[in-house]
Amino acid sequence: MADPIDPESISGPRKAAIFLMAMGEEYATKAFEKMNELEISDVAFEMSLIDYITPEMLKAVSLDFVDQFEGESKMIIESDSFIKNVVKKTLKDKEADAILDDLEKKKQDKPFIWSRNVNVGTLAGYVEGEHPQTIAMILAHMPSEISSDILMSLPEELKGDIAMRIARLGQISEDVVRDVDRALKLELSGAVGPGGKAGGLQVLVDIINGVDKTTEDMVMEFVEEDNPEMANDIRNLMFVFEDLTSIDDTAMREILKKVEGQQLTYALKTATDEMKEKIFSNLSQRAGEMLKDDLDAMGPVRLAEVEEAQQAVVRAAKELEADGTITLGKGKDDVLV
Repeated sequence: MADPIDPESISGPRKAAIFLMAMGEEYATKAFEKMNELEISDVAFEMSLIDYITPEMLKAVSLDFVDQFEGESKMIIESDSFIKNVVKKTLKDKEADAILDDLEKKKQDKPFIWSRNVNVGTLAGYVEGEHPQTIAMILAHMPSEISSDILMSLPEELKGDIAMRIARLGQISEDVVRDVDRALKLELSGAVGPGGKAGGLQVLVDIINGVDKTTEDMVMEFVEEDNPEMANDIRNLMFVFEDLTSIDDTAMREILKKVEGQQLTYALKTATDEMKEKIFSNLSQRAGEMLKDDLDAMGPVRLAEVEEAQQAVVRAAKELEADGTITLGKGKDDVLV
């Protein structure tokens, strides 16, 4: 089963949802009392999409809880009853019922949201049988982390073509999105927002950022041959691990606060000397020495694990940029003087 959310890329309402659900109903009720109805509605909607909370998810919103929830165990969450109890304890019956009704409507309307709870292999098997243009539309509307997994699992000869179609995808009729969503969900009836979202370069970049290096190279080679200008645009939108050498030290220190120690050790396994120096120069002397000791003691590791760790660091950086905490500049046009 795919993780219900990407722990490295979390919106404000979702961060609040994870934290409050981890704290429990009584604490969440007190927090809701400080919010207005719109805020409660937004956070409650995010709560409804969460089935469990991994330690990585919790760390993304509160480093204070990493040790408490360390390991691979998951907190099983009865999100529907949790939300209902908290909302009803906070608001009057009429207001609570209105929010819960609206919440249920949002859950029913959001296309492909159910894909978070479907085995990716099963989902990819069904999607693969669709027309390439339909596959592109589906991947453009699914959560990007699910689309990345599906793109990696598709036959090699399809990956580049699907990527190009996503990049060129225009506005899709809401009715078409709903029809495809309904049909695919019906086919996968054993597994269990309005449409109209466009595809485009940014959608493709979000998906590429989540795939493995082999798939990324294959997609970019296909795009390069078909449309060199588009390939250049995609590269300009992408931000890779080694690009972090160009950011300022303040931004780097913010990123390091969000990265787990083991992830950083793995990420530096194949890093350039310049990248390592950038990291070490923004750590305390003690933290730097510990990291160097960990690197020296590390034996052979799979390249896929190193690449995943580097992607996790980049995702942390992008989340901070999305929050307005840091700026990730690429190219001369982004230099501040």
